[in-house]
Amino acid sequence: MKNNPRREFLKSTSLVGLGLFGAGSALAENFEQLPLAAKHGAGRIQSFNMCGFRAPKLETVRIGIIGLGQRGPGAVQRLSKIEGVEIVALCDLLPDRVEKAKKSLEGTTHKPEGYSGNAYAYKKMCDRQDLDLIYIASPWEWHVPMAVYAMESGKHTAVEVPAARTLDECWQLVETSERTKKHCMQLENCCYDFFELMTLKMAREGFFGEVLHVEGAYIHDLLEGNFDKENGYQDMWRLKENFRNGNLYPTHGLGPICQILNINRGDQMDYLTSVSSNDFMMKAKAEELAAKDIFFSSYAGKTYRGNMNTTVVKTKHGKTIMIQHDVTSPRPYSRLHVVSGTEGFAQKYPEQKVSKGHSFMKAEEMKDLQTKYTPEIVQKVGELAKQIGGHGGMDFMMDWRLIDCLRNGLPLDQDVYDAALWSCITPLSEWSVANRSNSIDVPDFTGGNWKTNTPVPITLEGGGTTKVRV
Repeated sequence: MKNNPRREFLKSTSLVGLGLFGAGSALAENFEQLPLAAKHGAGRIQSFNMCGFRAPKLETVRIGIIGLGQRGPGAVQRLSKIEGVEIVALCDLLPDRVEKAKKSLEGTTHKPEGYSGNAYAYKKMCDRQDLDLIYIASPWEWHVPMAVYAMESGKHTAVEVPAARTLDECWQLVETSERTKKHCMQLENCCYDFFELMTLKMAREGFFGEVLHVEGAYIHDLLEGNFDKENGYQDMWRLKENFRNGNLYPTHGLGPICQILNINRGDQMDYLTSVSSNDFMMKAKAEELAAKDIFFSSYAGKTYRGNMNTTVVKTKHGKTIMIQHDVTSPRPYSRLHVVSGTEGFAQKYPEQKVSKGHSFMKAEEMKDLQTKYTPEIVQKVGELAKQIGGHGGMDFMMDWRLIDCLRNGLPLDQDVYDAALWSCITPLSEWSVANRSNSIDVPDFTGGNWKTNTPVPITLEGGGTTKVRV
């Protein structure tokens, strides 16, 4: 690490020292330096290529789970139903959450030890020698510190979205994963939703011809939830993230379409430009609540991100990607999954539709498509996933696939380069918005190996052996 040229570069431009990669408003003061840091990745030489990496097989995957608030408890339940999993440890800042999660496992073979009481209890858990995988579902600012510590402790990591908040954090994940040769998977569950998996198979088998444009989004009205001090996020952490103006949560819409374009594995992002509307709702909501409750006075008078952010990316091979983010406007939920090719088109939200011309296919034709293009993972565990749940089953398919890959020594569908690339859209979009939507280069976290890396597999070849306990 001492002789790492990228870190020396960051030091020389004072990016770290000036706080460019810190949280919240500190970012805005040093945006003029960000293009240099983003461009610097082009000359980087990998210490080890984690794309396609096959870790030694694990007959039993011994897991420690950090974060038992919004997402963690569901992961505990899903993982407990997968063969070859032993939930060894549970960790959360709040002891009552740990006890509640332990109680939910009563009657199963899992007897986890609890860790809690302070913000660094996770380190004691990661130091255990009887863990193989650390599953991280903590607030965003803790994702990278926890993942890096876990990998340094000799564990594979699976980290909730977004994996990182800043460009420097993205590089930390990449460098640590390469040096330790430990997986760092971003838990992007939307890559395992049923229609997204089907369109991936369709793209691989040439249904769309040459895919030339894709779209993804996260449009979800969370205005009330972000201001919910009773049942919302611990210490209002997610509300505080909204002081940054850009695409704060790109990966749900972005992950599936990046896999369709073989990003990091045959094509690469080149540059992006981003624009945000003004904020028409968050500041007003904060002031409305502050007038009734002094608790919200510290949130009144702040500058919040715009309602709608639209970011456009051009790839090295001339494809385009459009990503949107809006979590305050009163409109129906959408991830805007769009695939446009030279011979076909598909979209999801509000409906799942496919065309081979100017008209969408009728219901019977769609059934035939589903029969032909349903991927092997859906055939294997799709119905079980729907029973067990987690966003309609995609959460369970994600967890099952992760465990099956680790048990069979297979490469993961999402590697550390995906985690870094999909997450870096946030700071890059933030810079572009602050600079009148000027374009900015997207770093190449693969060190040029995107030209020879092979695409994400859509079969279970070498795997699919892990059973499910319903």
